[in-house]
Amino acid sequence: MGSVNSTAAVLSVLAGVLTCYVSMKVYERHWQAAVRKKALKKREESRRALRDVQRSVVTDDQPTAARRRKILSLPIPELSQQLKDGQLSAVHVLQAFQEKATLENERLNCLTEPVPDALARAKDLDAGDGKRGLLHGVPVSIKDNINIKGMASTMGVTKHLDAPAEEDAVIVQVLKKQGAVPFVKTNVPQALLSFACSNPVFGETVNPADPARTPGGSSGGEGALIGSGGSILGVGSDGAGSVRIPAHFCGVCGFKPTAHRISEKGFKSSSPGEQGVVPAPGLLARDVDCLALGMKALLVPDMFHLDPQVVPIPFRQEMYEDKKPMRIGYFTALEACPTTPSMGRAVIMAKEALEKAGHTAVQGSLLADYRGANMSRLSRFVVFLVLLLRQKLVAFDPPDQLYVIADLVVKLINADCGQTSKTKWLKGEIMDDRIKTLVIVMTMPNYLRKIFGFLLKPIWPYTSRLLSYRLLGSIFDLWQRLVEREEYVQTFLAEWRGAKLDALLCPAFSTPACKPEDASRLITAANYTVLFNLLNFPAGVVPVTTVTEEDDSRLDNNLLVDTSGDINHHLIRKTTKGAVGLLVAVQCVALPWQEERCLRLMKEVETLCGL
Repeated sequence: MGSVNSTAAVLSVLAGVLTCYVSMKVYERHWQAAVRKKALKKREESRRALRDVQRSVVTDDQPTAARRRKILSLPIPELSQQLKDGQLSAVHVLQAFQEKATLENERLNCLTEPVPDALARAKDLDAGDGKRGLLHGVPVSIKDNINIKGMASTMGVTKHLDAPAEEDAVIVQVLKKQGAVPFVKTNVPQALLSFACSNPVFGETVNPADPARTPGGSSGGEGALIGSGGSILGVGSDGAGSVRIPAHFCGVCGFKPTAHRISEKGFKSSSPGEQGVVPAPGLLARDVDCLALGMKALLVPDMFHLDPQVVPIPFRQEMYEDKKPMRIGYFTALEACPTTPSMGRAVIMAKEALEKAGHTAVQGSLLADYRGANMSRLSRFVVFLVLLLRQKLVAFDPPDQLYVIADLVVKLINADCGQTSKTKWLKGEIMDDRIKTLVIVMTMPNYLRKIFGFLLKPIWPYTSRLLSYRLLGSIFDLWQRLVEREEYVQTFLAEWRGAKLDALLCPAFSTPACKPEDASRLITAANYTVLFNLLNFPAGVVPVTTVTEEDDSRLDNNLLVDTSGDINHHLIRKTTKGAVGLLVAVQCVALPWQEERCLRLMKEVETLCGL
């Protein structure tokens, strides 16, 4: 009798467990279906709104079409001047960009929503008496995570769909005060967690040059839109290269200033509270002059008043237009991650062009000193020739590369073991396929890290080191890492001062635009951008060349610039193969608060290597 009772009890427990399991699965399917339905409903609403805008502006009238093509081709100085002079109306310019943006969106899926009041704003600008704003009538695209009043900043998750912003982000307010017309919001990876660009709400954005490749992230929609000609100036955010990587992948210019030079009030972040790896707002544009004008328009008393945490330094035009030769350092690869032949070649190409233009390893003021010296014209000419022959940029290797990338950056950027993303943004959501691998790695328990690190060490030493880092176990641990970060910043600055540098030239990434399925596995390729978030230096990228057949064939000859001997070889070669014709950028860097000098170097590179 006792055995019968025991058997019945066991069966009852098993039945209960099975019932709970089935109930959980039923519930899981139910909420997934509800989330998917909500996401698809928003996607359809968004596409309907974009189609409505497109229908309202598309025209068969040939003179109108020709005028719009002319508008789209104008560089920002001419476009801005013609808007101020009244040669162009804000409405006509807006409609030209609305038509182009919505048409490009059909092949790229780079937009999330149109800004509802864009046309009314353009009409108000045309009707007004004053045209004093630096961006009067210029259409501007805005990344999804930046607040525009009445619109949801979704970050690609459904929980934000029903939470429209109550006011514009400060940067949007200032752009409007300068006469700009925010006209579309652009797509992002889910929770801003990848340098692919996909989420379950709005779908996947593709690269304008090759739809089989990603436009980058997290400002991927911005990069794709500007790269396709659908916008002239866009606003993004850069937490580890999120402006610079899409700019590089899409063949446009991107710029990240020092944190607190531009207000980030009204920006949604994937990791609020993160310290050490410093995010900042950023700009993307088709050329450097447009970036400079955007910075000049933002660095005004309106911004300093709306956000007192912004350092009140106006744009220094004289620094941007300075003609003195600069002392520029350069490197072609980091020890922690290889670069492809095209990426290293781009840096050398820009380096040689800068040397020919007079930038030199002597102090930038030396030539000016000689010009002012009491010497004969012949003597000054001889000295100039001697200096010209000596001109070389300075090889500069960032100190302690393996330590800072494999240990310090990873510990700081993932100090919460991925819990913010997992519990704040992704809980109750359908996780996008492009971020699954990254989230698994971010949230992996410490004991699993140690096991995988031990097993991989003999074959993939760098990957082993990345996986086996010890999680921060306390506030004390975090503080110690922040102390290490400050010590590293001082070490880097000492090396910079020792080399007497004005600026730095380096790769923008490990590869040209990669394939979206490889993005989460190639996260170490972002070492080239995240380094300058750690240091909090201004940095920007500018395209200088394209991937050639020779670059592609050199991949087969194992000619990656690499010293780590890791799986990166295989992944980088695999994702880069077949990238012939894609644009390749270099990265320009300056000291904190010297944004204008960074932009000046970008302008020099753009002028000398202009595509």
